[in-house]
Amino acid sequence: MASNGKVALAYSGGLDSTLLIILLREKYGFKEVIPVLLDVGQGEEEIRLAMERAEKLGVEVRFIDAKREFVEEYIHRCIKANGSYEGYPVGTSMTRILIALKTAEVAREVGASAVAHGCTGKGNDQYRMEAAFRYVAPELEIVAPVRELNLTRTQEEEMLKSKGIEPKRARGKIGGDVNMWSHSIGSGQFVDLYTPCPQEEYYWVKPLEEAPSEPREVTITYRNGIPVDVDGITDPVEQIFYLNRVGGEYGIGKIDILEDGIMGFKSRELYEAPAATILLQTHADLEHLTLTKEQLRFKREVDRLWADIVYHGLWLHPLRRDLDAFIDSTQKWVSGKITVRLQRGSFEIVSRESDQSLFAPEIRGLRAKGFDQRDATGAVKIYTLPFQLYGRKGR
Repeated sequence: MASNGKVALAYSGGLDSTLLIILLREKYGFKEVIPVLLDVGQGEEEIRLAMERAEKLGVEVRFIDAKREFVEEYIHRCIKANGSYEGYPVGTSMTRILIALKTAEVAREVGASAVAHGCTGKGNDQYRMEAAFRYVAPELEIVAPVRELNLTRTQEEEMLKSKGIEPKRARGKIGGDVNMWSHSIGSGQFVDLYTPCPQEEYYWVKPLEEAPSEPREVTITYRNGIPVDVDGITDPVEQIFYLNRVGGEYGIGKIDILEDGIMGFKSRELYEAPAATILLQTHADLEHLTLTKEQLRFKREVDRLWADIVYHGLWLHPLRRDLDAFIDSTQKWVSGKITVRLQRGSFEIVSRESDQSLFAPEIRGLRAKGFDQRDATGAVKIYTLPFQLYGRKGR
């Protein structure tokens, strides 16, 4: 299929991408398959399983530690944009772009004539991956065996078993995607609206009965819209791991939503995202303290559009960069400290402070002198004047 017999594969070690190592050689005729595995915070167990499977199939993995890049170039942008699509913090949406970009870079580096991915023809990731492939390496052929061979999950499992590979996960039984920003559990596999997700599928979020009975406070310091200190932790990667751990211990971060996919079909999607849940809410709260009403109103529309663009695989679209330019302009005011109290299944903000705070009780407070209230009389008369006209016209 490919002119030089080399293909770079976006590889995770999961069911789809593991099977692709076999299919690309046996059905597509590639002589050399280069699996590209990115560490985006999925955990040592997932990476170990991926390495073991690749070794068993006789291929050498190109491993890239992308955790810091993922945090600084993607997650921090998501925080500044309060990035949530219908309640989902766009974790997988962002990693697919990063993984595809790195896979295409490796393909060019090794002189491969094709790139491959294991996305199905029913899901969202095919759009995200291929948009990134086209952007960075339009000359490369794109191979999508699961879609092109119209494979079902059952067929894939049987194919792997026939090669002596058990299609089990490192943890849990349901497929999905895990990165440090969100764990997507069994995407598209929950086909009713009532079956609860088995507790063993959650990596971070503990059941409420196991959560500590005593509350715990966490303090987050933001500078220019991004966290720079979380309970004394200044490393951006470790901050996310820490909040996933402590938030998960208190049962915080479960998400169970109906999601409108790129193709317009609704699916029930389950996620866990303790760090994202805490950071997105505290960041938005700090924005409310430091930005003007007009900035907030316009930015909420920009934030909604930003998340929509990212979800739909348009991370590399010029409009996303334009939106980021506006968002970055607002974030120069978003600095301060937020303290939250974690308790079983929830958290609350208990204190806020910022040098850029627009909270002014010395002016607005009812017990404060502030300004001469009589000055408002004329303003109120003019403000309400149109209502005389509306009433007279019966509007």
